[in-house]
Formats: sequence, structure tokens, C-alpha cells
Amino acid sequence: MMIHTEPQHLNQVVKEMKDHLNQDEYAEIEETINALEPVQVIKVLSRLSHRHRAIVYRLLEKDVALTVFEGLSPALQSDLLGALQEHETAEVFLEMSPAQRVWLLDELPAKVASKLLLGLDVEERNQTSTLLGYPDEAIGRRMSPRFVALEAQRTVAEARQYVDEELATAETVYYLPVVNDGRRVLGEITLRSLLRSDDAKVLKDIMRPTHTAYVTENAETVARRITRQGAFATAIVDDEQRLVGIFTLDDAARILEYEESQDVSRQGGVEALRRPYLSTPVLRLVRSRITWLLVLAIGGTLTVQVLSVFEDSLEQVTALALFVPLLIGIGGNTGNQAATTVTRALALHDVEPRDVFRVLTREVRTGFCLGLLLGTLGLVITGFIFDFDVGLIIGLTLLAICCVAASVGGVMPLIAKKIKVDPAVFSNPFISTFVDATGLIIYFLIARAILGI
Repeated sequence: MMIHTEPQHLNQVVKEMKDHLNQDEYAEIEETINALEPVQVIKVLSRLSHRHRAIVYRLLEKDVALTVFEGLSPALQSDLLGALQEHETAEVFLEMSPAQRVWLLDELPAKVASKLLLGLDVEERNQTSTLLGYPDEAIGRRMSPRFVALEAQRTVAEARQYVDEELATAETVYYLPVVNDGRRVLGEITLRSLLRSDDAKVLKDIMRPTHTAYVTENAETVARRITRQGAFATAIVDDEQRLVGIFTLDDAARILEYEESQDVSRQGGVEALRRPYLSTPVLRLVRSRITWLLVLAIGGTLTVQVLSVFEDSLEQVTALALFVPLLIGIGGNTGNQAATTVTRALALHDVEPRDVFRVLTREVRTGFCLGLLLGTLGLVITGFIFDFDVGLIIGLTLLAICCVAASVGGVMPLIAKKIKVDPAVFSNPFISTFVDATGLIIYFLIARAILGI
């Protein structure tokens, strides 16, 4: 009987599991872990150390073990395989679908991957190798070659019999593409429609139009499209419209989760961990963050250089130094807001790189409105506390910085997309560094013009 552990009790389960592991109480571990549902087992394994994870996995019942393994992230799958014995690894690898194998193989060292592939039978190896032959970002690498295609001339009765014969090897039978003699996709029929239709009807008379995607299309693009369409699956075709695989909604969700994780991480100035936080070694956490910290440290020298150039101005009007953090913060946030909005719009295909001038125009207007509101507020408050000239400097600087920051933040993701770089890279760290230096230059130039210093 499965235990439905509430999320708030999961920490207690993990703690008890670790206590049993430290005391080598394997019988208690086996009883506890096999009483959990697969999704809960996955959460427990994600919080255990590399060595403990392998021990607990070996104690799972065989039918549950594969379900749990498939639910782990590819990075954790790779770690787990490294801890299992060779025969256990080969058995798990054989039971996976070709598409799932590709996810895993992308995480494994080349020698290990080659060895696992050689352990497959000819048919399984050919299916997996075919997927590996497509580019990393192509949907062909994520599709399933295990599908049931029905010929348009078949009757419903014949189609039912054929589906029944293919149940053991098919990835899914809920989505059934309909093809002609040349395997070109004509339409689709769902299992529900097939079961409800009269035996004598011909499939071409009851099929409905279906969506297709080219095998070389970007996987994230196809995943977002199928999600918007609400389709259970889509047919994957080659350049001649011949059916080569299918792509299901659950695979789309997996890709989008992975891509969203990458984007969010990069917008925060880190690389995606690709595994649960508590299962990530400290050194890997350091590597995921150090690159952008170095970039920021180097970029920060630009700000220091700008301050040194205008050092005389600061000495003459010391009040100017008080507002540097305020201006830097507002400029960076304005740029990041624009970058986040446009990056999201790119992901949803609301905008394309060719829309750069339309985006620039909108962001200039948006930045102007934001700057006008903030600048007016800055003029009134600062002018009241200090004097009108200082207030005017702050007001005009906020207006200018908001316009520049919004424009840069909005355009940079489009430029990145055009040169085939992840738009999320041009987010918080890069834009903040650029806007900080530019904002200070604008600030001191306006101050010099107004104060005559």
C-alpha cells in the first residue's frame, strides 16, 4: 500500500532515511522506500548523497525502479548510473525509450555512452543512434520513433487490430497519425474516435487534420507550439513530409521546464544546475556562479573609471555622490525589466529579431514615461531637500537613464537572438554593467552643463 506523504513531511522521511543508511538498516529502508509513491521516491533520491542514492535505488522494487529512474533529471540519471554496477546500468538503459536514452546520453562521457549503446540490440541501437544524429537543439533528437501509424485505406476494424498488435512497442496509442502509401502524413485519429467508430468505416473518412513539425525544427519552438495548440501530440516529418516520429505533450512539458530553468538562471547571472539544489556538489555551485561574477567584477572597473574621470566634479559638489547608488539602481532595474519582458516575448514568439525597430520605439516611449514620472518626483523631493539645480540634475538624469536603459534592455535580447546567442545571457549582469557606466556618464555630463563645473 502506497503512503501519500504530504510535502511538509518529506523532510522527516529524508531524515529517517539518512539515519537508516548511516546505521546500515537496509530492511527498514526497503520497507519505507517501497511504501512511497514514485514521485515521492524521486524527491527523496534528489535529496540524498551520491552514494546513498545508489543504495536506496537498489532496494526499490523492479517495476517501480524504472518509473523512478525515468522521472529523475538526466544529470541525476547520469550520477546514478555511475554508482550502479555494470549489469544494473545495462538493464536500466535497455528498458528506457530511445528519446529518454538520448537525454541521458547527452549527460554521459563519450566512452560510457558508446559502451551503453553497444549493449543494445540492433534495432534499439539503430533507433537511438538515429535520434543522436540530429542537431542538439532539433526536435528530431527529442521525438519518439516508437509510434503507430495507420494507412488511410484501412477500415476501423483493421486499424483496431493493428493497434492491438503494436501495443507492446508503441510509445503511445492515444495519438494515431494517418499516412498514405508513401508514409506522408494525411491526418490523425485518436484512440477514442477509433473505438467509437463503426468497423466498416475507412480511416480517411473519419480522420481529422493534424499538426506536423519538421524534424530539424528547434525543439523549444515545437514544444511551445504544441502547448499553445493543446494537442496531445504532433507528427514529426522529414523534408518530404514523410512520417519519422511523434512528439508528445509530456515531452514538450519536459523541454519547456528545462528551458525555463536555464533562462531564469541566466537572468540571475548563473548557469542552470540541471539537477536539484541539494544534490549539487558545492564545487558545481561555485562553477555555475563564478563566470558572471568575474564579468561583473571586470565590468565594475568601468564604473570606477567613470567616477575617476569626474572626480573633480564630485569634489566641487559633494551632494552629487549621494545619488550615485540611486541612479545606478534605477537604471539597472529599468534595463532588466525591459530585457525580461522582451526575452519572454521572444520565447512565446510574440516578437522576432526583425521587429527590432518596433521594439526600440516602444521601449523608448516606455522609458520616457517612466523617466518622466520618476524624474518629476526626483526634481520635487531633491529640489526641496537640497536646491533646485541639484533637483533638476536628478530629474533630467532619471529621464535620460530610463530612456537609455529601457532601449538597451529591449534591443539586446533581439540582437542576441539574431546572432544565435541565448537572449537570457544578455540580461541582468550584462545590462546592469552597461547601464551603470552609461548612466554615470549621463549624470555627470548633465551636472556639468547645469552647474558649470
